[in-house]
Amino acid sequence: MSPLKFIISGGGTGGHIFPAIAIANALKLKLPDSEFLFVGAKGKMEMEKVPAAGYRIEGLWISGLQRKLTWSNLAFPFKLISSLIRAKKILRKFRPDAVIGTGGFASGPMLRVASKAGIPTLIQEQNSFPGITNKILSKRVNRVCVAYDGMEQYFPKEKILFTGNPVREDILNLSGKRPRGQEMFGLDASKTTLLVVGGSLGAKAINESIEKGLQALVDKNIQVIWQTGIPFFKRAEAAVKLITGNGVVVTEFISKMDYGYAVADIVISRAGAGAVSELCLVRKPCILVPLSSAAEDHQTKNAMALVNHQAAILVKDVDAMLELVPKVLEMNGNEQLRNKLEINIASLAVENSAELIASEIITLVNNKNL
Repeated sequence: MSPLKFIISGGGTGGHIFPAIAIANALKLKLPDSEFLFVGAKGKMEMEKVPAAGYRIEGLWISGLQRKLTWSNLAFPFKLISSLIRAKKILRKFRPDAVIGTGGFASGPMLRVASKAGIPTLIQEQNSFPGITNKILSKRVNRVCVAYDGMEQYFPKEKILFTGNPVREDILNLSGKRPRGQEMFGLDASKTTLLVVGGSLGAKAINESIEKGLQALVDKNIQVIWQTGIPFFKRAEAAVKLITGNGVVVTEFISKMDYGYAVADIVISRAGAGAVSELCLVRKPCILVPLSSAAEDHQTKNAMALVNHQAAILVKDVDAMLELVPKVLEMNGNEQLRNKLEINIASLAVENSAELIASEIITLVNNKNL
């Protein structure tokens, strides 16, 4: 049999890109001779991250609809038509055996033309509340892989497969990485370490809350790894210079996230699906600050899936300035609470998500070829 060919489409944020790369890597392990083509949105971060992972990518001229009237919205119909035409050309040229969508602007046109052409298709839905594109596409695709229970209210029940969310491979094993991480970040092994992450672009509410409470954290012997994102980085650097004491590491982006998780005793994070899945796997007590403006408020729903299992603490975006740092100080002084959160969040982890999805993709292709 000739090598299989796969198109993987997804991007816009790390929450869509990292699962896509993880699925490709899992397929490559099972089928070393297979060929891959990623399809993303021009100008988005996948156009950089995917080639860095060793895969070829092509871009579509596509973007999402804004909630208010903008020039971008007026251009949307033209972008959609352009992307559908381009997706058809990519399909005819590459001739994939299956097309996988992990969410993001480009996955809609790509999955639509592939399903219409009778090519096996699969959606990997990361969130507990799917976007409208995946709800529509679920009626056309062959399989929908999900990470939360109760998704039959959004997708055809017979198409759902529970797989969890694929994550970056380097975080799957943190054993022995804590000392190396402490050395890398220049940390004191005797102090509590707080890891602050707000997604790949940073999070305004989280950043401003940490800026306000930085002295209070340092005064309680808590050292901080603060990933700010590019927009807030200079301001964070200036804030660190004003405090008395040390133990604050400020960075735009953490490339070796496994070391960040390995050294963390407490984590503050947004509640994107990828972040939530990673936190379950690394088994860290966490405070989640969902992005309230996320589509359909899906980050709050992701966070509540953990909170309802007493596996995380939730602080609303609007309450972060008043509540976030006090919650960290409370958690730092309550070992029993930290232990309970660790145990409960670990029970929600799914460790072999990418492998499960890769196996299902191969099954779809084999069934098509029977």
